[in-house]
Amino acid sequence: MEKKIVKGDHTNPVISIRGLKKSFEDYHVLRGIDLDLYQGENLVVLGRSGTGKSVLIKIISGLLPPDEGDVEVLGQNIAHISDYELQALRIRIGFSFQNSALYDSMTVRKNLEFPLVRNRRGITRKEIDANVEEVLDAVGLSQTINQMPSELSGGQRKRIGIARTLILNPEIMLYDEPTAGLDPITCIEINDLINEVQTRFNTSSIIITHDLTCAKQTGDRISMLLDGQFQRTGTFDEVFATTDDRVKPFYDYNFIQ
Repeated sequence: MEKKIVKGDHTNPVISIRGLKKSFEDYHVLRGIDLDLYQGENLVVLGRSGTGKSVLIKIISGLLPPDEGDVEVLGQNIAHISDYELQALRIRIGFSFQNSALYDSMTVRKNLEFPLVRNRRGITRKEIDANVEEVLDAVGLSQTINQMPSELSGGQRKRIGIARTLILNPEIMLYDEPTAGLDPITCIEINDLINEVQTRFNTSSIIITHDLTCAKQTGDRISMLLDGQFQRTGTFDEVFATTDDRVKPFYDYNFIQ
């Protein structure tokens, strides 16, 4: 299914990055990148393994410090805010981890309740139950509420991981390889869920992936990360309308007949 282009507010980005650099000893991962994420859009960051895609979203969420450059998230420069302010900002950002990051010793219900109880002081049992039911309904897994993570399929674990992120009603969603390790049918279901989350919860999202089907189905814009910089940005068709030897094999691997 083709992704319908969402016209976000391109005058007021919710994330604005300028001149971002990050190295690990002599390995220069990000070499001065610029990036804007606009309100209400899904932005896909494409790139090969090891190109710095996950490093980028860890910097955005304050899990890694930048070496150089400015990173503004919801109007705040993450390098210039206190630990208290950073913690408050992180509550407004949903981070969907590649491995779902569920607590194996907790039921689905307890996994979903945990961030609410930890971050929403004074929340009532009725409010907790209502929030849990809403996000489980959103990901289509209401029936799993009393199951353990070990009883879920890989796709279900991904969905519950997204539900746990949504329960704090974040303004920004960061997806790290959301379709990794899933079969093709489940990948399509996760892609559809990402689009539904965008519409239902009015999120702005960065989707890190090397899966071109995911990129094509979910991305309003695509940015290709190559050699530590964004080399091509636009719609899916615009990004791949090139004979660049660094880009074409990416397309051929995914789509060539």
